Amino acid sequence: MSSHGQHEMTGRATVTGPADRALARALPVRRKETKGPRLNVVRRRREQSAGFAATTDFLLISLVAGLYLILLDIGISPAVAGKDLRELVLHQAIFVVVYSVVMLPCAHYYGLYRHYLPILESALAAVKAGVTATITMSAFFYLSGTGRSAHSTLFVIAGCATVAVAGRHVLGRVRVLKARVKDEQIANVLIVGAGRVGMELAQQLKQDPGHRVIGFLDDNLQDDARVLGSSNDLAEIARQYFIDEVVVTIPSRRELVKKVVLEARKLRLDVKVIPEMYDGIAANAPVEYLAHLPVHVLHREPIPATGWMLKRMCDVVLASLLLMVTAPLLLLIAVMLKLESRGPVLYRSHRIGKKGKIFTFYKFRTMVAGADGLRVNLEELNERNTVLFKVAHDPRITRVGRLLRKFSLDEAPQLINVLKGDMSLVGPRPPLPREFKQYRLDHLRRLDVVPGITGLWQITSRRDPSFDNYIALDLEYIENWSLGLDLKILLRTIPAVFKGTGV
Repeated sequence: MSSHGQHEMTGRATVTGPADRALARALPVRRKETKGPRLNVVRRRREQSAGFAATTDFLLISLVAGLYLILLDIGISPAVAGKDLRELVLHQAIFVVVYSVVMLPCAHYYGLYRHYLPILESALAAVKAGVTATITMSAFFYLSGTGRSAHSTLFVIAGCATVAVAGRHVLGRVRVLKARVKDEQIANVLIVGAGRVGMELAQQLKQDPGHRVIGFLDDNLQDDARVLGSSNDLAEIARQYFIDEVVVTIPSRRELVKKVVLEARKLRLDVKVIPEMYDGIAANAPVEYLAHLPVHVLHREPIPATGWMLKRMCDVVLASLLLMVTAPLLLLIAVMLKLESRGPVLYRSHRIGKKGKIFTFYKFRTMVAGADGLRVNLEELNERNTVLFKVAHDPRITRVGRLLRKFSLDEAPQLINVLKGDMSLVGPRPPLPREFKQYRLDHLRRLDVVPGITGLWQITSRRDPSFDNYIALDLEYIENWSLGLDLKILLRTIPAVFKGTGV
């Protein structure tokens, strides 16, 4: 559920202000991908990847079927020998090749080789392909009058091959998901002090897959491109670059260290200091090794890793179930949208996710084609203040679109974003790039977590025009997050949807 006045940007945004540098770096990269040469390269790589996957499946099916037929051959009567045995082996080899050739196009038809296919959809596509290929082969055997032995062999090979192919694709998607989770767990490090020790630490951390050095803070070396600012800029730099950990490498400057530590604690960042601390600030602080250097841990922000993992598991399971249950309704909506007005069924736009990551956001199209270009004529009718945009009786909305918005059905495609890991079922709404440009430094705190489809604001203050209340509720959710809170929000979302309070 969201504020429905959010639409895709038309053209490249002009980025100004210190809080927009992360967006300035990210947006051009996404825009370049839409150009011809780059798009062709991406398409060619995906085609090569699909071809490699199909070849691997062919070999896997052949291996499984071949092993079964070898075991079957062991039980052949010794009386069958010579020419008869060679003919039997030849027929079996042809059978394996034909079944593979039939199953692979079926797998392609059901989208098994599509890029970034979710885990459950991969398994389902493999099963559909196996069943379709089996039915096709069985029909051929029936029409050609082949004996029952061929049917029994077909069913055994089909079952084993389908399980093998489905298992291979599921394991492949699991590996991709683990790699993505691992990337999410990489800590962004800011080093205070660009001297010899700081530079040595940065070099060592390049070899550590769990840390990513963003840059340095130094009061003296402002002309170095790697220095992002001085110690006074800690709050701004930490929010702008989504810093997780601050490491101080100049412990002899005691007052500076104290200032950095206190500011980092306010920002809820992990703080580590290279030893030689004074004035009792590091008393009883545990010592750890960061790369090969010992550090005192002055503060560590607790991370509910188990809770977040369970949250992700619940997201995947519930989103998959919702997509399967509502599939007929989603198909009906797509048909209605096509019949009412020209334009795509799905509306895609860029949104800002966790730690400033830009992703493609999906929803059903509810406006006429070219609606983004008409927004300039409605700016003076905006009912929200400051950042958000909302017009109750927006003339760009179609009749079907107004019905979808009333019951929040236009947001169903965001379940795809949940399966991809860009969004969660519950969390702060992902802002548009133009909204992100207007954020103050303290607003960036809401980007510390994965955005969601529904949240506190949607169930308590959906019609409240205040952007400050919008931010306050998101921060309250982040500060008090628990699985129980997510469950309460989801349960309260259900009656809100059925009441048709969306606009």
